[in-house]
Amino acid sequence: MNDPQVFEAHERHVTDLIFARAGDALISAGMDNLVRLWSVPDGSLIKTLEGHTHSVNSLALSPDGRTLATGSTDTTVRLWSFPGGEPLHTLQDRKKVVSAVQISADGRRVASGSYGGRAKVWTLAGEDVVGIRASEKNLAAIALSPDGSTLATAGLGDDVSLWRLPSGEPTGVLSGHETVVLSLAFVDGGTRLVSLGYEKTVRVWDAGTWQQRSVLPLEGPTVRGMAMAPGEDMVAIAAEGEVQLWSLAGGELRERFVIGVKGVSGMAFSPDGARLAVGGADGRIRVFSLELPLKSVSRAEG
Repeated sequence: MNDPQVFEAHERHVTDLIFARAGDALISAGMDNLVRLWSVPDGSLIKTLEGHTHSVNSLALSPDGRTLATGSTDTTVRLWSFPGGEPLHTLQDRKKVVSAVQISADGRRVASGSYGGRAKVWTLAGEDVVGIRASEKNLAAIALSPDGSTLATAGLGDDVSLWRLPSGEPTGVLSGHETVVLSLAFVDGGTRLVSLGYEKTVRVWDAGTWQQRSVLPLEGPTVRGMAMAPGEDMVAIAAEGEVQLWSLAGGELRERFVIGVKGVSGMAFSPDGARLAVGGADGRIRVFSLELPLKSVSRAEG
């Protein structure tokens, strides 16, 4: 692993990161209420999107790369043209912090998860689809299955809840985590759901039977979030002061590297898997060039 490219991105925490579909640009969200677009690999600023009045917490890009969704503490979801950055729609469900957003794989719907346990789905044109009272507690993560038929929600509490779309009917609960479920992601064409828990485990669920297929125990400092690599076997785990790269199939730690700041937040792999961008509480983005294929390392190393 080479030393990362580091650049000043936001005045406060970097909260989320995603690469553009072509991999030539990186989108960042920050606690300074801004969304920024950066050139890759040189890290020069292309554009700043202004409109949110509080922290921007989550980002999602449509499959065709033409629509950007942002979720904010100001209780709104905003849709923007991309890469132009023109505002398209401002959506609001309840006056609660929006913690997570996602656009469906078919590009037809956008979903949000909010504090107060509320999930909401709209069309990409801004029309209401369904609102779901998913929990009595704050939501931290959502995931839409690639076929758009299932929404998974999680947050404070031990469980992952499943909902049928577009009806919003409950279809199941996945139990095993403890305290908080931090991240969710459908992989392998929607046949598996991956979840990260505060108790430091990554769990893989069969989306056909909803049985737990595997548990990956983590070690080290408190975990904060995860990002799936394009090949969907490698998962990056954000922890306090470091990032760990794990193989889901082998349960092996492939890389561990120090970030240099305790608060590690947003992460994103480039579409080709050759870069990993990491956001920090210091407002900086660090972009690592990954030397593929990664080799296993001892858990004691790093």
